[in-house]
Amino acid sequence: MPTKQRRPAAQEQMLGLISGYWISQLVFVAARLGIADEIARRGPATAVALARRTGADPGYLARILRALASVGVFAAGAGGKYRLTPLAQTLRSDRPGSLRSFALMMVDDYNWQAWGALADGVTGGGTPFESHFGMPIFTWLHQHPEQERTFAASMASISGTENAAVARAYPFGELERLVDVGGAHGHLLATILARHKKLRGVLYDQPQVVASAASSGFLATPELRRRSEVVGGDFFSSVPSGADGYVMKYILHDWDDDESTRILTHCRAAMAPHGRVLVVEHVIPPGNDTNWGKLLDINMLVLTGGQERTKEQFARLFARAGLKLKRVVPTACPLSVLEAVRA
Repeated sequence: MPTKQRRPAAQEQMLGLISGYWISQLVFVAARLGIADEIARRGPATAVALARRTGADPGYLARILRALASVGVFAAGAGGKYRLTPLAQTLRSDRPGSLRSFALMMVDDYNWQAWGALADGVTGGGTPFESHFGMPIFTWLHQHPEQERTFAASMASISGTENAAVARAYPFGELERLVDVGGAHGHLLATILARHKKLRGVLYDQPQVVASAASSGFLATPELRRRSEVVGGDFFSSVPSGADGYVMKYILHDWDDDESTRILTHCRAAMAPHGRVLVVEHVIPPGNDTNWGKLLDINMLVLTGGQERTKEQFARLFARAGLKLKRVVPTACPLSVLEAVRA
């Protein structure tokens, strides 16, 4: 019997890297159709049954599910019925830590098109998203309310496990009043306030963003409403004054050093004499080890012109704003809390 021919290992691995966007699109389709929700609701089902419930073409869906099952998302069992796997569970809408909204945002066509302009950005300069669409991404999102809502939901979804880890890792209970700068619908602030019962909080973001905070429900309980307020504004112009803590999660990575310095400078000017600025982001480590932050860094290059930073880069950024990096607090998730005080 002839020996089965296999590709060299390096070639096999590279083919997987080259075709990675195929899997991204498959996950996007499954998330958009709500396949995981359907299976969770009514149990394992055939591709034909799932297609009928979701409005998909049975033949196409059967091939898509077969491909997803080959990479561990869903699994076919007796009678051709597909069941949930641990990976597929992350696409359920009703689970803590769900990544469905993140998949719907990250693989949506506007992100897709911006990444397609990466090569032009590398050779010609400029932010690929802005070069392709003719405007910054946050301006574009403001003009596309449905995508803006999905973006906010995606940030809440990916933060599902992160926020609890951040709230546990840093002693927020030492503060009296905390401003969540660019806090979207309040998912981080709500988690921190729920853990630290004496703390008061301010949710601060663009007016159209915080206008949806009430409907999101993160700060909806009577106890959290009593200890929080919602303020609309522009952190490039000012931030609420007088607090002893200013936290920002996934904010500075959206911006280059000049814009980030503006935000930090406003926080320094507004905070109480012994206040502190708390930046919650990836801190890129040295070396060649796999690190999701290194890939996220390229996503920021593509979409916003921002970046993920090393500890040394953060220290220099704080210094430009009249602050000094006091310590880096690791958390149980990939993010760290960088604490800065007045220099």
